[in-house]
Amino acid sequence: MTNPASIADTNDNTHSTINYDNNLDNTLDNGLENSLAHIDDLNYATLTDALEQTVFENFDDGLYIGMMSGTSLDGMDAVLCQFGGEENSQQPLRLLASISQDFPPRLREVLLALCQPNGVQELVPTVGEPNSELDWFGWASKEYAEFASEVVNNLLQQSNTDVESVLAIGCHGQTVRHRPQMGFSLQLLDANIIAERTGISVVSDFRRRDMAVGGQGAPLVPAFHQALFATPDSTRVLLNLGGIANITVLPANDSSVNDAVVNNSPVIGYDTGPANLLLDAWTALHTDKDYDAGGAWAQSGQVVEPLLNQLIEHPFFARTYPKSTGREDFNLAWLQSELQKFDQASAHIRYSSADVQATLTELTAMSASMQINMFINAQENSSVYVCGGGALNDYLMTRLQAHLPHCTVETTASLGLNPAWVEAVAFAWLARQTLMGETGNLPAVTGASKGVILGQVCFA
Repeated sequence: MTNPASIADTNDNTHSTINYDNNLDNTLDNGLENSLAHIDDLNYATLTDALEQTVFENFDDGLYIGMMSGTSLDGMDAVLCQFGGEENSQQPLRLLASISQDFPPRLREVLLALCQPNGVQELVPTVGEPNSELDWFGWASKEYAEFASEVVNNLLQQSNTDVESVLAIGCHGQTVRHRPQMGFSLQLLDANIIAERTGISVVSDFRRRDMAVGGQGAPLVPAFHQALFATPDSTRVLLNLGGIANITVLPANDSSVNDAVVNNSPVIGYDTGPANLLLDAWTALHTDKDYDAGGAWAQSGQVVEPLLNQLIEHPFFARTYPKSTGREDFNLAWLQSELQKFDQASAHIRYSSADVQATLTELTAMSASMQINMFINAQENSSVYVCGGGALNDYLMTRLQAHLPHCTVETTASLGLNPAWVEAVAFAWLARQTLMGETGNLPAVTGASKGVILGQVCFA
């Protein structure tokens, strides 16, 4: 069992900044390079043996980069990590460096448009830009990869890390369409460009292998949560508040953390509903800010209870898990449509834009807490640990604690990992799982028929 308290973390810093460990050792074992240096002289049997040794000995504890841009589309996060092998269970993770960069404005605008069905119709192309949805998809795949490459190279340069020291980049890409009910999910990314621009192998396209065996393709982070945060003496719930909110339920663990079932209870994980994507969209529409810092604007308003009751009637909230959602279900157009219906049915109720923000914050807190309370026993030691951008929303955290009176609500900083970097670290870990030939999904979470090795590898 790993000890989360031993996880080394960087300073709190989430926007266009970098943190790094000056003690980073850039002289890691070059076993991969050495074992394959004379590949042309090896026969098939020797090559097979060399690869096996590389996979199981050298891919275990080298350096990995993880990258994530979520549904909130507030920027690109990247981390440089080193994971401990089985012999180093007391320090399962070292977070060596981290960086966050805002998207170029035009790329963010196009990504937001692609996330909405037929959303590119609202784009006004300039000279040389596409004029169809498929062309925009290709344009954005290239531009996203170029930007991701820039972020990686900045991370390497500012942390003084050699390219040769990094075994792989785990990059989720940008989800522009997630339709598990139709059996597909589209992550926008050209991994070939990242491999060429950085000189590092890239693991991407994590979702579709899970979907190929009947899963939702999401959420994938619970496997990482289990490996790093499961504990023998209490139930822990990890709540990620990104654009979408999702939970991971980790039952008290008396067995191996690599087992998907803990004390005959499966690890559970699924999306609970909208979070920052609606909060940020409404804030940007009515203020000169991109997000509601600390939830101060929401706190200045009043929850419109009849509107809250209407919003919670969305069919997604009533579905049983496993389930996942995205901008296809919850977006600004949906919210405006709901407000129009509300105004027609309740013309006598007056409210402000701040009241709507308060109501959306309550919607996030209530929908997540309703699900968490299903797994919390008031008589047992239980805790909720929050990560993602929503962990910085003080008002939202207060509302969560109000809805969860039987457990403590705090951020993953209490477990030794800055809440801003959890998802990026998770994809570094998933990349490592891929190179190690280990499964990365939890069937009990995604609904898949079996555990599978996730992702496709683009070798540098």
